[in-house]
Amino acid sequence: MRVDLLTREYPPEVYGGAGVHAAELTRALRRIADVRVRSLGRPVPEPGTTGYPTPPPPPGGNPALGFLGAGLAMAPDVAGADLVHSHTWYANAAGHLAGLLHGIPHVMTMHSLEPLRPWKAAQLGGGYAVSSWLERSAVAEADLVVAVSAAMREDVLAVYPQVDPARVRVVHNGIDTEAHRPDRRLDGLLRHGIDPYRPLVLFVGRVTRQKGLQHLLRAAFELPPDAQLVLCCGQPDTPEIAAETAALVDDLKAGRDGVVRLDGMLDAPTVRQLMTHASVFVCPSVYEPMGIVNLEAMACGTPVVATATGGIPEVVVDGATGLLVPFEARPAGAAGVPGSADDAGEPVDPGRFAKDLAAAVNRLLDDPDLADRMGAAGRERARSHFSWDRAAERTLALYREALAAR
Repeated sequence: MRVDLLTREYPPEVYGGAGVHAAELTRALRRIADVRVRSLGRPVPEPGTTGYPTPPPPPGGNPALGFLGAGLAMAPDVAGADLVHSHTWYANAAGHLAGLLHGIPHVMTMHSLEPLRPWKAAQLGGGYAVSSWLERSAVAEADLVVAVSAAMREDVLAVYPQVDPARVRVVHNGIDTEAHRPDRRLDGLLRHGIDPYRPLVLFVGRVTRQKGLQHLLRAAFELPPDAQLVLCCGQPDTPEIAAETAALVDDLKAGRDGVVRLDGMLDAPTVRQLMTHASVFVCPSVYEPMGIVNLEAMACGTPVVATATGGIPEVVVDGATGLLVPFEARPAGAAGVPGSADDAGEPVDPGRFAKDLAAAVNRLLDDPDLADRMGAAGRERARSHFSWDRAAERTLALYREALAAR
């Protein structure tokens, strides 16, 4: 069986969980199937993998049109495949078109849903309407839809009620517990001026509304003075959130030491060492269909404090592998909610959410034995319950089902 997997992110251009998923799933699938990868971006030096540069939009044009243009270049090249599998809206249109053009099944994996990220309307303008249309059109006609968590499946069916529930299946993300494992070396910490002998609270994620970093920064004012806060920050989504984050970090630094911000993609050994030496890993996301980063921290033997939203509770077991913080999101257009897209999805009570985050982190900082037990339990859960080989086997079974239905 030949499968063409279409994705925006693929090494070396990986900036989020969807890119990790595409890379790891491909590696596992290639052990049991013929997989050709077609990714947006620069050419990839890997056999069976092709990069498609994104054409720049015309003057004044929206960048979303460039992704659509790259997808139009991808679709004809799928000729000869038995099935096409697309990831995220950037590649969904290419998958849908390839399925129609070549008469083959189109399977799409939903890593997030555009209608549940309304803050993107302020960021992307008409591009958000385009991305939402591309996602909606593809999911309506895909042969099978893969959700990365049970919570994500519920969201798909709620947001797109026209989709037959029988076509939406759950295949959890996996984790490579050999690549992500405890690493007691200190060179990565020392290189960045981090004290390995002080308690360490760690965040790893993009600077975007979705990841909730601003809430963690507000919570950090209530952390004990001896705790370090290390922020591994990806590229900011907008100048506005970049400025807000920088101001919060500056305010925090004015009142305490041990605040370290590391911008850009870090090398894997450094991230592994940071996760291993962290007293607590914090995931304050306001929207998270699955959250591979929590699995990565657990695989390194670190307890997790995370928001009880989306697919996170399917990964982090409250009271066993970490602590879950209650979360209630503001709906779009709710009475009394200022703005709309800017505030939808944010916590109903941001002050309460920040205090709850701080309380959960402080509980683990105050009880290192409890943190150690939760870290060990998290490592075991990551090892025994989540596997890319298992995800690949389940995905291959879905491919066979889609082909048989034709």
